[in-house]
Amino acid sequence: MSEFRLLHTMLRVFDLEKSLDFYTRLLGMKLLRRNDYEGGRFTLAFVGYGDEKDTAVLELTHNWDQAEPYQIGTAYGHIALGVPDIYATCEQLAKEGVKIPRPPGPMKHGTTVIAFIEDPDGYKVELIERK
Repeated sequence: MSEFRLLHTMLRVFDLEKSLDFYTRLLGMKLLRRNDYEGGRFTLAFVGYGDEKDTAVLELTHNWDQAEPYQIGTAYGHIALGVPDIYATCEQLAKEGVKIPRPPGPMKHGTTVIAFIEDPDGYKVELIERK
């Protein structure tokens, strides 16, 4: 089992370009690869902070014929990202119009400083200050 590792987490996204902009420009990930599958009418885009051989990444799946935004459901929690200055990060994201349902501050019953933001599809992303 020691050779097991997390490869990626997949999110279905309604507007691929908005999602790519959010994860790359606003959160600093890199677009690692993108493939269109004409026969299946979908696109897979992989984004992350490092190469897939070394780090876990996000797979953004865009189904071309999806007419309505996806419903997130009750089982999904969030993606967590470490950031060096959570207050400055949230200030910049707010200027870009990113929703911040839980502003930065110490977590309840602890001292870790966290915030929650939402991507264009409403998926929660937890920011954790890591100095």
